[in-house]
Amino acid sequence: MIFVDGVPFSTDPSSEGRNALVALMEHSTLVSVSNSLKAIPERKFSVNEESSLERSQKSKWVYVFQREYATVDPALVDFVGTDEATTCVGLVIRNKQNGMTSVAHMDSPNIVDMGLSQMLSLVVDQNLDACLEVHLVGGFEDVSPNYANSRTRSKSGAKLEGYSYPLCAKIVESMCIRQEKFHVRTFFVLGHNTRRDSEGNAYPIFNGLAVETSTGSVIPSCFDRTSRCPDEIVRRIRVTSSYEDHSWNGKLLETYDTQTDQFRIAPCHWTFRQKRFALTRRNFPDSEILLTCSTSPFAEGPDFVDNLRRQDQFLIKHPYWRETFPMNQPRVFKRAGDGGWKKC
Repeated sequence: MIFVDGVPFSTDPSSEGRNALVALMEHSTLVSVSNSLKAIPERKFSVNEESSLERSQKSKWVYVFQREYATVDPALVDFVGTDEATTCVGLVIRNKQNGMTSVAHMDSPNIVDMGLSQMLSLVVDQNLDACLEVHLVGGFEDVSPNYANSRTRSKSGAKLEGYSYPLCAKIVESMCIRQEKFHVRTFFVLGHNTRRDSEGNAYPIFNGLAVETSTGSVIPSCFDRTSRCPDEIVRRIRVTSSYEDHSWNGKLLETYDTQTDQFRIAPCHWTFRQKRFALTRRNFPDSEILLTCSTSPFAEGPDFVDNLRRQDQFLIKHPYWRETFPMNQPRVFKRAGDGGWKKC
């Protein structure tokens, strides 16, 4: 069940979340929050900008890649966040009573239902009456705004709805029909998160967020390569290979252990076909990689192609998943004394 301003948000369950989505986009409180969010400077997370002493004393964060989630304890972690979202959505669920905070980088309607259950497993603690603060940041108008704001759709129009809109609608629909009490605080998606250049091309205003776990404050954020850790390349490869690994059907990727404050990168199986794709892409120009590998090629960050080429290099060198996950066991990392991560 969804609440806004402490009031239950009534919806038509037959609308598949679309009517509720439009109503949330137009809600005066959420519109005001979105306008205020635009004025907040984007925080940049970088290991290079802090000394080893500063990192070890106060800056403990957990970073979430696409299709991953992490639930963190505010007693152990200061910030949890994600970025690189274009048509994806960063979803935050925080238990107001105990501060337990879960962040997911949702990339498909197909993982929303089970993904919400994964996120909530350590947040609600079997208490359906818990006040759950919810924030959504991400997605943009990758289709015509007239279509996205329409309360009806035709079969032909369904092909034109892009990626952001169906994902947002599915998240709203799933929250509407669940028994938990979701208090939506931020709804910075679609039109609220869209800017346009002089030629009318659409781009996201913000691609990421971080949550300050002690207060629940949501901050527009970006992370550089030094702060998207640990095990960056393997975790990126899991995103694409998970679609071939049926054990991850409908699920978010398991990544972080809440109780121990360790990263436990769950194994993901990829086939030799991934190496063939990598060898083929090696000869592609940057423009072709963008067009063939992104849902929003004109809105990607400047390091999108370089990140993909680094993944390809790893797959060419390590084409068999068992080399990366011996005995089908997770890759475990614990915090080092300098605030970084050390492989166990």
